[in-house]
Amino acid sequence: MIIGRKRPRFEAKTKTKEEESSDLFDRLPDDLVILVLSKLSCSAACPADFVSALIVCKRFNRLGLNRLVLARAGSNLFGIRAKNWSESAYRFLKQCVNSGSVEACYFLGMIRFYCLQNRASGASLMAKAAIRSHAPALYSLAVIQFNGSGGSKTDKDLRAGVALCARAAYLGHVDALRELGHCLQDGYGIHRNVPEGRRMLVQANARELASTFLSSTTIPCCARFSSTTRQHNGSHNIKNLRHRPNVATLINTDMSDQGCVLCSDFGCNVTVPEPHPANRFLLEWFELKGKQSGSDLRMCSHSGCGRPETHPHEFRRCSVCGLVNYCSRGCQAHDWKRRHKDHCVPMEVWLNEAAAGGAWGGVGFGWGGWVVDQGQNEHLGS
Repeated sequence: MIIGRKRPRFEAKTKTKEEESSDLFDRLPDDLVILVLSKLSCSAACPADFVSALIVCKRFNRLGLNRLVLARAGSNLFGIRAKNWSESAYRFLKQCVNSGSVEACYFLGMIRFYCLQNRASGASLMAKAAIRSHAPALYSLAVIQFNGSGGSKTDKDLRAGVALCARAAYLGHVDALRELGHCLQDGYGIHRNVPEGRRMLVQANARELASTFLSSTTIPCCARFSSTTRQHNGSHNIKNLRHRPNVATLINTDMSDQGCVLCSDFGCNVTVPEPHPANRFLLEWFELKGKQSGSDLRMCSHSGCGRPETHPHEFRRCSVCGLVNYCSRGCQAHDWKRRHKDHCVPMEVWLNEAAAGGAWGGVGFGWGGWVVDQGQNEHLGS
């Protein structure tokens, strides 16, 4: 005889008040949350994206300030506006530096060196980023060495500037590669080698051109040929290409004895890259401060740089018009294709037109060179 047993009744468990009020995020392991926040700090388009995640809950706020999260912070995370600069922003940057963020070292280093005029501390932070192969930091230190920034004109170290440019160029920094090419062409801080310098200039512009094609499916307006070039390379006319052309083909097929007309160093209108958040901060900072009263120190004429002079006659000016000055070859190249080529007029022509009572309305006569102030024998013309 089989005796049946009653099945026990299972009563539905009622959730406690604590379980009902608990957030689903609280059940995620800390390691997973830190990984997600690290990805966010690295890819955030602006500081607001990261801050929005920190204010979700107390746990996100606590884990968001973890060293592993701050160490991976990208450059856009430090896109702080100069008008919003405060003690809390400064503490956050220092916390990121202490966590090992390379971008924070560079950003705070630029602010200390140029804005707060703490030269030693700023250069030290940029060097800390440069040691970890941060290309913009290497190039900024090269500009400091070329100009003798933070010291006097006798503090220039051209060899150190060339070495820093070579390292930044190896890491893919286009402006550093362009600077190195001009140094080789002119024998500036290195043994002169014109063919190698020309090759580096073409390579720099090929990379610049490649970034333009990668960001757009259409051919930029820089693909303009002179009549002689079209006759010489008629079968390779870019305007007849339907698909995105190969950059190496564009450079190699459009070379002439006088240079590549596609390159920005020779008058090409390729897209100007967005300035680094550190340079954007410098621009806004000195725009708010206004021109330094009672000082002859000038700003770099490139609208995407923001570097000021640290001593008189530090930057070199255009040898054609003498109206603009630049901290580096990279700034000169970007400013030329952005605006200066339409305004660069020899000073003699400008004075003659002014004396005759006329107004000069023509465009520039070509790529302006550099000349160092106070009659120094360092001509860096292209």
